[in-house]
Amino acid sequence: MTDVASRLAELRDRGLYRRLRLIEGPQGPQVLLGGKQVLLLCSNNYLGLADHKLVREAAADAAIRWGAGAGASRLISGNMEPHRQLEGRLARFKGYESALLFGSGYLANTGTIAALASQGEVVFSDELNHASIIDGCRLSGAETFVYRHADLEHLAWGLREAGERAALIVSDGVFSMDGDLAPLPGLFELAREHGARLMVDEAHATGAVGPGGRGSVAAAGLSGEVDVVVGTLGKALGSYGAYVCADTEVVDYLVNRARPFVFSTALPPASIGAAAAALEVLEGEPQRVEVLQANAAVLRAQLAAEGFASEGSETQIVPLEVGDADRTMELCELLLERGVFAQGIRPPTVPEGSSRLRFTVMATHTASELQNAAKLVGEATREAGLVPSRPAAARAS
Repeated sequence: MTDVASRLAELRDRGLYRRLRLIEGPQGPQVLLGGKQVLLLCSNNYLGLADHKLVREAAADAAIRWGAGAGASRLISGNMEPHRQLEGRLARFKGYESALLFGSGYLANTGTIAALASQGEVVFSDELNHASIIDGCRLSGAETFVYRHADLEHLAWGLREAGERAALIVSDGVFSMDGDLAPLPGLFELAREHGARLMVDEAHATGAVGPGGRGSVAAAGLSGEVDVVVGTLGKALGSYGAYVCADTEVVDYLVNRARPFVFSTALPPASIGAAAAALEVLEGEPQRVEVLQANAAVLRAQLAAEGFASEGSETQIVPLEVGDADRTMELCELLLERGVFAQGIRPPTVPEGSSRLRFTVMATHTASELQNAAKLVGEATREAGLVPSRPAAARAS
């Protein structure tokens, strides 16, 4: 029998023990945490839609009209009109023929990769891809070639070595722990050159980058060209669930072969209603995306003034790498004392030695809140003995 107690003790010794923190109230720019109001800088509620009045009302209305749950998988009796309507809207928003809803982003990635790559083939994955992509590669049974982060030359070499076995290239559009963008035009060219499909996870891109918040694929001018686009309803769209956009043939294949879709109860109507309303708000108020991007620039600039480079971030995700897991959590607690909640991120979410605070900006933050938060980061890091002695710009010169 596994000794769970000793394994927990090992996690504590390595600074990797995790505990649940309780948020008291809806997800907003500020929340109650342990009875104390804090600035929330680690939520994926990028556009502030999770607590938007219209989104909340739409969720309630959908539950009243359609019920609390779907009752079964889509292939049994759980396929309801709200599912089909939202899939059509998502496909049009992304510029694709079809879309298919999944229970979560994790299920969408694992199910899609495992369906599109199989034993005897090779799937190519960026080394900083999300865990759901990594697990999807493992579940597929295909050989996995992990290429160096955003390194097109390394990927090209792997594709040449794989030859006709090359089946699928998979990449995050916005990398969730670093905030940088994938080199999508280069990935697309390599996929076409070597006869492989390209799949892009837009979880942190939809609602945050691209024209009207349509994502990194749209920003690269490749809407409808990239073979498969995955996105979530639970981040910028403020609800829960996920979707896959592709041509009708691929979507039909996923209906038949993606196990998380086939064997999972369909999304509840409330989640569908909320996501549909959030998409309507996004399409009607695209300036929310501009405000989000401007806010991210404010935080990066103020952190640089405090002595921290943004480490390649181009988006609303701004990492501050500390390195050691224990020191990272020490800094997290010091910031909480000052009224800023930015959760520490440790292995296995990030590689060993790269533990960090991962700041995530929201459109509903104010510039002054973000500037003050960055100053508090400077105070906390100085107290912990972590702050650089000179501003980042000066060190680079």
